[in-house]
Amino acid sequence: MDRRDAKRGTLLIMALFALQPMAFGAWLAMIPYIKDTLSLSKADLALALLGMPLALIVVLQFASRIVARLGPRRTFTVGLPVQTLLILTPFLATGQISLFLALASVGAVVAFMEVALNTYAGRLEKAADTYIMSRCHGFWALGVMVGSLLATTLFFIGPVIAVLVICATSAGLGIWAAQTLPKLQGQEDGPAPKPQKIRDMPRALFLIALFMLLVTLVEGAMHDWAAVYLSERQGGAPEDAGLAVTIFAGFLAAGRFAGDFMKARLGARGVARLTVGLSIAGLVCATVLPGMPALFIGLALTGLGVSIAFPLGISAAASLGDEHEAQNIATMAMIAMSSFLIGPPLIGFLAEWLTLRVALMLLLPGLGLAFYLTRIFPERDLTPKS
Repeated sequence: MDRRDAKRGTLLIMALFALQPMAFGAWLAMIPYIKDTLSLSKADLALALLGMPLALIVVLQFASRIVARLGPRRTFTVGLPVQTLLILTPFLATGQISLFLALASVGAVVAFMEVALNTYAGRLEKAADTYIMSRCHGFWALGVMVGSLLATTLFFIGPVIAVLVICATSAGLGIWAAQTLPKLQGQEDGPAPKPQKIRDMPRALFLIALFMLLVTLVEGAMHDWAAVYLSERQGGAPEDAGLAVTIFAGFLAAGRFAGDFMKARLGARGVARLTVGLSIAGLVCATVLPGMPALFIGLALTGLGVSIAFPLGISAAASLGDEHEAQNIATMAMIAMSSFLIGPPLIGFLAEWLTLRVALMLLLPGLGLAFYLTRIFPERDLTPKS
């Protein structure tokens, strides 16, 4: 792949990683508003929030085959407008069940977007012989941050209109970027490869996925509950609580932007240990230490800490073979995204029984196990990468 196409492809896929999740960020900032509007308890909200990850995990079972057949570029072109329409459906919900179904419809289309984004980025890493995955996911976190910040800022024009403006703009720009992406030679030609059976998948895939599961459990919990947690701690208006998501997602983005640089110098194992250690420190600050400054510092450190697990795992999955990249990535994402299925309702139920602060504290043992599992990554990649 020549340098010009590699640079153009890198810039455009990073743009898509930022544009696609702006809709998700806008929704996250609206969770306290939806909770109050529908008069949902924490347990009711927790069950409703299951809709998105549950549908995402189910659809990932076959999304890889469709993305492999259509190619990532056409998947973006079709999926982004659909996402824009479906992200508005939670505002039409009248209760817990309808909110669950609305979020399930969003999760279904997001599954295709996730596979397409990561498949193209993984292919480009190999074609251009470079590290880009962590920065790509940095732009994803940046997109969440920008979406939540814009939704909070534009709340005064009405929540539905604010979300529609954000999503329609990001989708339009995303379609342009998708149409401009360079075609990777041989990757979108011919029929999709025959799916692997579970017994034929590399064992390393599942070991790395276990590490990802434990860390993304924290990421999912903070995404869905950070705004509610801040609202409870400061007692402010629900729309102001979106600041928690903005802080968390902003520092998560910063960690991912620095991830490729750190990986090149510390190796995959070193950067995994550093970031998991930061997430442990951050969660302690946010839940154990008193005061709002400690909470904000905790959100920042936790965002930094959980930043690298998913891009590390996706790069590892993509490197396990050329023929089944999409399926390996989808399998990795399915196992890791199970944390988004387990985490939010678990935190919600524990918060009803104990408190939300104590429920978040109970994530610390899993992070300790994740720190132990960092040994599954190689100490250092000696291949020079840009």
